[in-house]
Amino acid sequence: MGAGHVHGLYRARPTAVHRIAPEVKFCAAVVSTLAVVLTPRAAFGAFAIYAVLIAFVATMARIGPLWLARRAMIEVPFVAFALVLPLVGAGPRVDVLGFALSVDGLYAGWNIVVKGTLGVLISLLLAATTTPRDLIVGLHRLRCPEIIVQIATFMLRYLQVLGDEARRMRIARLSRGYDPRFLWQARAFAAGIGALFLRAFERGERVYVAMLSRGYTGRLPELGAGGAATVAQWTAGLAVPAVAAAVAVSTVV
Repeated sequence: MGAGHVHGLYRARPTAVHRIAPEVKFCAAVVSTLAVVLTPRAAFGAFAIYAVLIAFVATMARIGPLWLARRAMIEVPFVAFALVLPLVGAGPRVDVLGFALSVDGLYAGWNIVVKGTLGVLISLLLAATTTPRDLIVGLHRLRCPEIIVQIATFMLRYLQVLGDEARRMRIARLSRGYDPRFLWQARAFAAGIGALFLRAFERGERVYVAMLSRGYTGRLPELGAGGAATVAQWTAGLAVPAVAAAVAVSTVV
């Protein structure tokens, strides 16, 4: 996977957050997410602290709030589900603006919304400050199982290839009169999905044979030789997750 391969979420910035080693940022994201998930739903102050910490990191990384808000819209379906829970939940009820809402449903909806939103924001910050290749390098340095690293490497490399293949197939269908507005033409779309799967499978076989002919023995060449995280980077990178973890522990104890 070439060093220049990046995704649309990455925001190149000359900041200290971008310069932190990828393995540090990956561990920081995991610890922060676990802290959010393990926090009781009624610990409103803790969630406010998490939001402040995320805003601090975003400011340090020069990632704007509007950029984060637009990308966080991916959680809208889950938010819509959470809004229904107060209406259908059981147990004691409370009147809010003329509606009798379930107390347990309100807590459950709040739990989904706040934890989902904070988790999405943490993931977006990781993606915005780390290229896909650096993420793979970070997993390699963390001694992640080799097979997982290889799967992630090929997935990132060939998602774009398969996406381009799907676009070419769509253009070919359109040139032959395909009109996705009609329900009965969904058969052509389904056939295209099957053809894309077969092409991907055949491409994978060809790539594997080519790898074997070049001496592949089950391990990819060493990734990211040198440049591992220093003690200073680990200390700086895990400072915010350490605060989040301390807050989470204080809410549980």
